[in-house]
Amino acid sequence: MTDSKTSMSSIEAKERWEQTTLKPTLGKVPERAPGFYTSSGIPIDRLYIPTDGDDMVYVQQLGFPGDYPFTRGIQPTMYRSRFWTMRQYAGYATAEESNARYRFLLQQGQSGLSVAFDLPTQIGYDADDPMALGEVGKVGVSISSIQDMAQLFDQIPLDQVSTSMTINAPATVLLALYIAVGRRQGVPENKLRGTVQNDILKEYIARGTYIFPPEPSMRLITDLFRYCKTNVPHWNTISISGYHIREAGSTAAQEIAFTLANAIAYVKAAIDSGMDVDDFAPQLSFFFNAHNQFFEEVAKFRAARRLWAHIMRERFGATNAKSWQLRFHTQTGGSTLTAQQPINNVARVTIQALAAVLGGTQSLHTNSLDEALALPTETAVQVALRTQQIIAYESGVADTIDPMAGSYYVESLTDALEAKAKEYLQQIDDMGGALAAIERGYVQQEIQDAAYAYQRAVEHGEQVIVGVNKFTVREEAPIATMHVDPAIEQQQRARLAALRAQRDNAKVSEILTRIETAAKGTEPLMPLFVEAVEREATLGEICKVLRNVFGEYRPNVSV
Repeated sequence: MTDSKTSMSSIEAKERWEQTTLKPTLGKVPERAPGFYTSSGIPIDRLYIPTDGDDMVYVQQLGFPGDYPFTRGIQPTMYRSRFWTMRQYAGYATAEESNARYRFLLQQGQSGLSVAFDLPTQIGYDADDPMALGEVGKVGVSISSIQDMAQLFDQIPLDQVSTSMTINAPATVLLALYIAVGRRQGVPENKLRGTVQNDILKEYIARGTYIFPPEPSMRLITDLFRYCKTNVPHWNTISISGYHIREAGSTAAQEIAFTLANAIAYVKAAIDSGMDVDDFAPQLSFFFNAHNQFFEEVAKFRAARRLWAHIMRERFGATNAKSWQLRFHTQTGGSTLTAQQPINNVARVTIQALAAVLGGTQSLHTNSLDEALALPTETAVQVALRTQQIIAYESGVADTIDPMAGSYYVESLTDALEAKAKEYLQQIDDMGGALAAIERGYVQQEIQDAAYAYQRAVEHGEQVIVGVNKFTVREEAPIATMHVDPAIEQQQRARLAALRAQRDNAKVSEILTRIETAAKGTEPLMPLFVEAVEREATLGEICKVLRNVFGEYRPNVSV
């Protein structure tokens, strides 16, 4: 019997198993559904087996960690040498309060900072602007001036931490503020480490915190690329974000495709501005979501890494191996958190974080259990950080590299997701690229359709959300939530009034005029932004000048 089995091909062996073992079982105990699918509509086979020529497929498709095409990770030793950077996205109210939260997190073992800015800051308004009314400090920290930024990083040496800033339209100004604070601390620019999100295309697609039209926005992005290449070489100049695309309702395959389509657009813009691809590509980084469908998420990260390596080497002719590497931060899925039975969110976040680690992330933020209700409390943040630490130090999953490699299911999903993403990328190329596809509403419509299909599945009970449409309870014990004192808005207004009263307003006016002249021409803007914030010009004042020159983006209302 053994000899006959070993002489069979894998396909023949599977067919025999289906007839002799599976079929009788299905007659007695049917499966839960007639078919199983991932969020991207990929059929999930009952059983996965190796294909013919498996050894050659391994070499071509998987390779080795640290080697092209990086399916198994961008570092030769991955977490056996160093754990991923553990970040907690944090920021609220004033710079003083956020600074206290950062120092608490660093004391708890966090290895990098991740700054959340309030809505006025994200769209380039000072805290005393009428447009900021009622929003100051609500969803992040209020930063209007170098005084605010200096207070935010008080007693935090900027040459000893890596800082990620989730800021897009005014990213150049916020990085200028960070550079200026570093100088005040005696830290030169070339010693600063971190990331600025700086991804405007996904704002047009999914998030909405844009200011300027596409052309000047792309100019600001490439201007930052050029400045950092020379002056801030350890800074990731952009974090091309699939996170918000997924939060808007996309599938995993769409998250890969639309993120990489945006990345292609940024690479083209930088090349068109006169930069060599290998001069800026090593400073590109990515930002992905981690959702609940565990194996698909692991495969998603592996597929994205491999696809990007091919794009950079084959499409753009990059020759530096670092230009081929997709380095990424992951955040667990905010849209998956539930206000009902919020303690359940700890389990969701754990599953998602584990998928990110098994997928090879370089940096990770774990959401807090109470974020479907309010900004996270200190206790909830600590639990979220401890989740990462338990995975790192107790689970053993970081002790070997890419432990999911060779799983027939994971490898099949990796291939299928890559194929679906390629189909989307081809369609976007045929439209003329990411910006053209966004302007046509194609990307937005695809995401909306996926979100609608998912919501219908939830409402019909086809997609179970524990505690929401199944396993519900009549009453839930309330949990303590965090509240931002509305008085902080007046405090920020008073701080700005004092700043404007004591600074040299003639020097501020002079530098703002120079920025206006440069914006109308082709002169680099980043050096002027750094000079302006050092002279105590505010974020809102700089952005107002740019608004007057560049105008403001107005989306196509038919989309």
